[in-house]
Amino acid sequence: MTKKTPILYLIVPCYNEEQVLPDSAERLKDKMQTLIANKKIADNSRILFVDDGSEDKTYQIITDLHNSNPLFAGVKLSHNRGQQNAQMAGLSIAREVADATITIDADLQDDINAIDKMLDEYVNGAEIVYGVRSTRKKDTIFKRMTAHAFYKLMIKMGVDIVYDHSEFRLMSKTAVDALFEYQERNLFIRGVVPQLGFKTAKVTYPRAERKAGKTKYSASKLLSIALNGIASCSTKPLSMIWWTGFWLNLLSLAGLITTIILMFTIKLHFIWPILCTIAWSASLILLALGIIGFYLGKTYVETKHRPHYIIEEVLN
Repeated sequence: MTKKTPILYLIVPCYNEEQVLPDSAERLKDKMQTLIANKKIADNSRILFVDDGSEDKTYQIITDLHNSNPLFAGVKLSHNRGQQNAQMAGLSIAREVADATITIDADLQDDINAIDKMLDEYVNGAEIVYGVRSTRKKDTIFKRMTAHAFYKLMIKMGVDIVYDHSEFRLMSKTAVDALFEYQERNLFIRGVVPQLGFKTAKVTYPRAERKAGKTKYSASKLLSIALNGIASCSTKPLSMIWWTGFWLNLLSLAGLITTIILMFTIKLHFIWPILCTIAWSASLILLALGIIGFYLGKTYVETKHRPHYIIEEVLN
């Protein structure tokens, strides 16, 4: 059965984006108006900017856009809560009225022309449509290496993640409602969405260079996202600790036997093998305690049941 013309909400998290926002808003407006004119989306579709506690004039720009054109809507968070929570805040508003939502970064490096294909896949029955980069040729060598390392690490750790997909995705109301069933504070959306189990599709596109401002995805940020994603979606590091301890015990036993034999054959001073073994064992113990402590910290935060974000104002 053919779906009705959907109400579409574009969810655009923003953090200190005053340099790119005016241009991005104009491009998104043109795209939405074209989609409305072509009857691909309903007239009451919206562009929803989510200000994630910006320290510049981002929210003032959002307010001005809303006052000038009802196509623009806005949400202001009371404090910076990170992109994941900004997305969830936008989705919490959009799910009340939208048939489908698309999340996209404010810099519009993701190709907005791919939205047409996403909508086609949605009409054809897909509940989730992933925007996937077709190439990374424009990235620097360092960024390409760190990005590939990020996805490989996540997959190795057992996180179900779509390779070269960031946050550019379409989700139906059904899929968004299912996403909100996940109540944990440490929510890694990219790792959770593939677990929802609905019919999915992929749309590939070339990613453009950022026109202004600074990227929020530094190497340290990617590492932080990876750690949070692993803690949110996988317990594999804990099992790795167990197996490391198991094999270390066997190696230590073999080393002890070897040291005793060498002491009686070549007169090896017993202190050096012992010191090396102690140092190696201590470093592994500290690493294991660090991983366990990381998980315990996440669990501690979850037990507080504090709100993920606080919405200060809605322009809609």
